[in-house]
This record gives sequence, C-alpha cells and structure tokens, in this order.
Amino acid sequence: MASIFTKIINGEIPCYKIDEDENFFAFLDINPNARGHTLCIPKKEVDKIMDLDEETYMGLMAFSRKVGKAIEAAVDCNRVGISVIGLEVPHVHVHLIPLNGMKEATFQYKVAPTKEEFEAIAKNIRSKIE
Repeated sequence: MASIFTKIINGEIPCYKIDEDENFFAFLDINPNARGHTLCIPKKEVDKIMDLDEETYMGLMAFSRKVGKAIEAAVDCNRVGISVIGLEVPHVHVHLIPLNGMKEATFQYKVAPTKEEFEAIAKNIRSKIE
C-alpha cells in the first residue's frame, strides 16, 4: 500500500508543493511547527533513511539544502533546522523547520496557517528556489 507521501507525489492527495525534480519532492507540512515548515522526500518509497542507497541519501541532502536555502531567504527566521525522525509516516522525510528558538524544534509547538497563508508561503519559497 502506498504511503500518504507517495499519494501526494502522485497527485492523489493535494499539497502545497515547493519543489520537485526527477527523484525528490518538497511540500509544506500541513501540521507545521512554524510557518514554512517543509518536508523533503525521495520519490522512491523507503521507510528508514539509513536504508536509502548512498546516491539517493546524498541526493536527498543536496535537494533539502537547496530547499532550505530558499526557505531561509523567504521566511523570517534565524536559521532553518533539519530533523529526520521518520516515525509518523513510513516514507523517508526530512523536516526543514524555520527556527527562531528551540520551541519550533520540539514538535510540541504548532502553528495553524490559513489556506491563504499556506499558499502565500509556498509561493514565496518557490520564488527563492535557485
């Protein structure tokens, strides 16, 4: 059975897409720790990050860096934090979280952007992708 992330990649579930290439996909987290919280995933469905082949792992990190730099340019924050936990969805995902303090990194603090805010944030981040 396809993961929820594979369904997002395939367009079966809508998302606020940030970026996509042949192997990777980035979209806003719908339960964000901060405005601009983005998930980067490989299109290949693999449960655990350490099970990725080296090429996919390194590619995911490079893709995440590119997206993270765009987030940092688009969202008011001190830095973009990276977290890989992988317990929520059995599909590797890198959290890119705009941080102004430790609260945004805890996954206990959440924000609730409106649909319009999600759309505006996604558009702004997309405009900074190099």
